[in-house]
Amino acid sequence: PDILLPKQARYQTTLHAEDGNITDFLNLCQCRCDKILFFTTNILFMSAHIIDGKQIANQLLEEIKTNIIQRLQAGKRAPCLAVILLGDDPASAIYVRNKRLACEKTGIVSVAHNLPASTTQEALFALIRQLNADDHTDGILVQSPLPDHIDETEILALIDPAKDVDGFHPYNIGRLAVRQPLLRSCTPYGVIKMLQASGIALKGLDAVVVGVSNHVGRPMGLELLLAGCTVTSCHRHTKDLAAHIGRADLIVAAAGKAGLIKGEWIKSGAIVVDIGINRLPDGKITGDVDFAVASQRASHITPVPGGVGPMTVATLMENTLKALELREQA
Repeated sequence: PDILLPKQARYQTTLHAEDGNITDFLNLCQCRCDKILFFTTNILFMSAHIIDGKQIANQLLEEIKTNIIQRLQAGKRAPCLAVILLGDDPASAIYVRNKRLACEKTGIVSVAHNLPASTTQEALFALIRQLNADDHTDGILVQSPLPDHIDETEILALIDPAKDVDGFHPYNIGRLAVRQPLLRSCTPYGVIKMLQASGIALKGLDAVVVGVSNHVGRPMGLELLLAGCTVTSCHRHTKDLAAHIGRADLIVAAAGKAGLIKGEWIKSGAIVVDIGINRLPDGKITGDVDFAVASQRASHITPVPGGVGPMTVATLMENTLKALELREQA
């Protein structure tokens, strides 16, 4: 009769089986192998919950859209995002298109500045200064990667911190470090919002961040500290990465190297967030984590694509609205 129960009810029953029912339990596992991925007498592995970043991002975009509609009804204007794209890199063009589509969906005004790859740094400086001074521009985004002759560090530092909707300016990173965040780096903050929307309590977790880039890994560590995690940051000089991963309750992969994190390293029941986006020789997009094996061990895991990426775009929209609201309050 147990087989007639819903799947979750059967798991609940078997996980708390009385000693006298162990034989029945083993028989049930054998005859229902299509429901169980891997079984030993000590451990039961079930598929991880796949965190649907796209669905969570769409919910956030709908909230932003509602807030903007309410602004318009109150006689206020919609936020405006200026997007600067240099050159014709196909991947960058796709990222920019997705951001513009999100603007259309939420009601944010998007202004495109498509420049040739040969644009000089001085010309780019002049455009950014112009946008900094424009009262109707609330957010400025410079799509990376930039051509080799452009110093990205100088470009990011030139953007008005109050319009730095990517959250990359040293001022905004510094505010996050001292627990007074305003405009937060989109991908790390998007990860936090995604985990919270999934009902995951972060306080007290042992978290490992793999990768320490200025745009993702470092602010990710700061976000997790702010959320109450105990944080370890791993990088190319880290000794025994597998040992660090194996102790973690939460793993955030942000190294940009396909298959770097082996599925068997993941502790049973851990939470896995894969930020890595890597294109394989066959054209397939994959993350930094061995998804097939990790998903049999983790309690929650993000797919690539469809996990963190949509949250990055949604958080950018939220930052653009927030930038306008903060400037109105100033």
